[in-house]
Amino acid sequence: MIRGAVLNIATPEGVTFSLPLAGPVSRGMALFIDFAVVSAAFNLLAPLLGLLNLGLGDFGAAAGILIQFIMSETYFLVSEILGRGQTLGKKVLGLRVMDERGLKLRPSQVIVRNLVRLADMLPAMYLVGGACSLLNRRCQRLGDIAAGTVVVRIARIKQPDVENVLGGKYNSFRQLPHLEARLRQKVSAEEAQLALATLVRRPDLEQEAANQLFSQLAEIFREKVKFPEETVFGLTDEQYVRNVVDSLYRKK
Repeated sequence: MIRGAVLNIATPEGVTFSLPLAGPVSRGMALFIDFAVVSAAFNLLAPLLGLLNLGLGDFGAAAGILIQFIMSETYFLVSEILGRGQTLGKKVLGLRVMDERGLKLRPSQVIVRNLVRLADMLPAMYLVGGACSLLNRRCQRLGDIAAGTVVVRIARIKQPDVENVLGGKYNSFRQLPHLEARLRQKVSAEEAQLALATLVRRPDLEQEAANQLFSQLAEIFREKVKFPEETVFGLTDEQYVRNVVDSLYRKK
């Protein structure tokens, strides 16, 4: 893998986003934390497993191995599905699993990448997976290649000055604080950041590309909360998105 490799994602509107890819070291550290969590949970069951070994012998030992495998797989599957690509280890290290094309991560992809983990662990200490990620330009282990996923580093970006971005323009949504509150509840952090980033980059966009992008964003937000006709009448898609961003980011 080339140091400092990035994943470039181009939207249909011609906007390109670059995300830094996670390297083997940070991924290994996150994995260490995750296995420590699983091991701690498994140790809580040690007294019960000890009784199984005493009563059932080799069958009890085999049952203990199976239980540990199930706990490990369940931890990774549930964490990455409900945590939108983040286990506890990945959250601590600022990493996230995502679709390699920038699409929404599907549960089926999480299942595939974690089942293939068994092959990545061979013959021991993740030698296959580690070697694969070192040789792969996207630092993908076998599970990532099979599932079409990558692990990216979540860049800590300084938030732009929202007041300067919005230019102090009138926001008709301010008349309805209860609907603004509902909007803040329903809009995800990723959707809010995308809308703000689009406004920041507005001067660099071609007019047609900007119209298409703001149309899509406005449609997403209209589905979240229905504002009365008198507050949205005459608003262009770009103005609608500006209102939404102002409602989301405005200091109380």
